[in-house]
Amino acid sequence: MIKIGAGNLNEVFEELEREKGISKEVVISSLCDAMVAAYKKHLRLKEITNVEAFLDEQSGEIGIFKGKTVVKKVEDEDNEISLKEAKEIDEDVEIGDEVKLEVTPEQFGRIAAQAANQVLTQRIREAERNLVLNEFMDKKGTLITGIIQKVDDRRNVIVNIGRTDAIMPRKEQIPGEYYKPGNRIRVFVLNVKETTRLPQVIVSHAHAEIVRELFELEVPEIEDGIVEIKSISREAGYRTKISVWSNDPEVDSVGACIGPRGSRIQTIVGELKNEKIDIVRYSEDPVEYIVNALSPARVVSVDIMADDEYAHEALVVVPDDQLSLAIGREGQNVRLAHKLTNWKIDIKSVSQMEQTESQNISNYDYEEETQEESTEDIADTDELQEEIEEEMNQQEIDEEDIEEVSNDEEETVEEVEE
Repeated sequence: MIKIGAGNLNEVFEELEREKGISKEVVISSLCDAMVAAYKKHLRLKEITNVEAFLDEQSGEIGIFKGKTVVKKVEDEDNEISLKEAKEIDEDVEIGDEVKLEVTPEQFGRIAAQAANQVLTQRIREAERNLVLNEFMDKKGTLITGIIQKVDDRRNVIVNIGRTDAIMPRKEQIPGEYYKPGNRIRVFVLNVKETTRLPQVIVSHAHAEIVRELFELEVPEIEDGIVEIKSISREAGYRTKISVWSNDPEVDSVGACIGPRGSRIQTIVGELKNEKIDIVRYSEDPVEYIVNALSPARVVSVDIMADDEYAHEALVVVPDDQLSLAIGREGQNVRLAHKLTNWKIDIKSVSQMEQTESQNISNYDYEEETQEESTEDIADTDELQEEIEEEMNQQEIDEEDIEEVSNDEEETVEEVEE
């Protein structure tokens, strides 16, 4: 046996379990495997059977033992032992039993320590990686709190989330937000990628699901299932639209989300750095849903242009003074309404609709006039054709008269000659 630790190793194992979250059984198993690997390397053998390492936790000693089968006559010294020799180790042993013989080489301590250190470090890393992977796989798609560590050269924000550091890429950051190291931040776990080292955790501060998580935390009715979040559309840092529905007729879905004197919505807006939030009442009627989604703009009418599995299109008419509000800055309001309702929305003002209708009427009158002119042209053509036919018929009659006169003259000449 080789002394590898001073005193009780349980204290070391307990400290590893506290700091790394690795159980004592994993550490002992890794340490024993490391000793067996070092033993094989010492003997320069790639394959060896029935070799195990055993650790005495109290004394801190570890040894390598080889199992041999008890036989009457030894034919394979590497794997067999005589009954007489086996009795010296264990008096109760019988033929066919297996006994463990210590085969720890002399001067093995230093070699074993080096090999054990390498293998043990590798196993601890693997165990730690698996723990982190399993932990954050369970947290994928949820909201967690971390501490900003730094902003790297690529403008990625590194966030410490406990056992590991997460990466928040630029596209998942709120535009214009300043991320100061040391500040606490609530982020959404987007993905967990397994790597050769610790798993890479990708988080977001701009994901729409952050809004859902915040509402679930602040609004008890949502957590209890009384109020349901139907859809969320978000442009992080600017505006969010969220549609809600109440499963209880006595509970107002919008009022529950706003809270008494706006306390609930104010907390959420503060968490999102004063991002504007429109709470929209969900409706199964597409016309009503579209009207609600375009708030705060007033709507005059909604015409459903197409409603099937391939297309959802609607034409919305608003007052002239509400057109810019309905569309929003750079089309933001109508764009968010489209994402929220999944309807393609075309917005026109009342004056634009009147102008379009007048153009349609003018086009209709022009088509009628063109049709009348075409009819008159056809009538004129028919009259001309009739005149041509009459002239041709008259010409045929005149030719017949000329032939008759010619025949009469010939007959008269013949009579005179006679």
